Amino acid sequence: MARPDKAAAVAELTDKFRSSNAAVLTEYRGLTVAQLKQLRRSLGENAQYAVVKNTLTKIAANEAGINTLDDLFMGPTAVAFVTGDPVESAKGLRDFAKDNPNLIIKGGVLDGKALSADEFKKLADLESREVLLAKLAGGMKASMAKAAATFQAPLSKFVRTADALRGKVEQGGAGTPAPAEAESAE
Repeated sequence: MARPDKAAAVAELTDKFRSSNAAVLTEYRGLTVAQLKQLRRSLGENAQYAVVKNTLTKIAANEAGINTLDDLFMGPTAVAFVTGDPVESAKGLRDFAKDNPNLIIKGGVLDGKALSADEFKKLADLESREVLLAKLAGGMKASMAKAAATFQAPLSKFVRTADALRGKVEQGGAGTPAPAEAESAE
């Protein structure tokens, strides 16, 4: 790697691997330029899709500390570098691959962990981060409401019991002795 342009390309790719939450390797053989443009749009704002040279990308991945992708650098390879929500980008790749069978997801890395193509498809089946956070907040709110009802139950039971006793006393009248007093008077 004596040429400075190759060294600059490796440095740029290394930076992209380090700054990305996820990197997905794909094979793009048979896709037109228009289809690649459409794929870049479907990935969302938080992803970059770049056609790369296998040798330089393998060196960059190793320099970034990712050694698990070495066997995926065969054939024409492009990498989707995801800096935002990886679920959104995985959904974009999955949906595009359904419509265009020439796009093959090889695998990749998510937060430093290697993922196979099937695992990326499972990632695409997840709900978005916002939906999962909303469900978590709803579950926590329901738990708190249930706890408040549990803490309030003894107090409300006491109030109902006192109200029932007061009603009983008012029904019996003021001059009627209580049952315990009536037995002692006899």
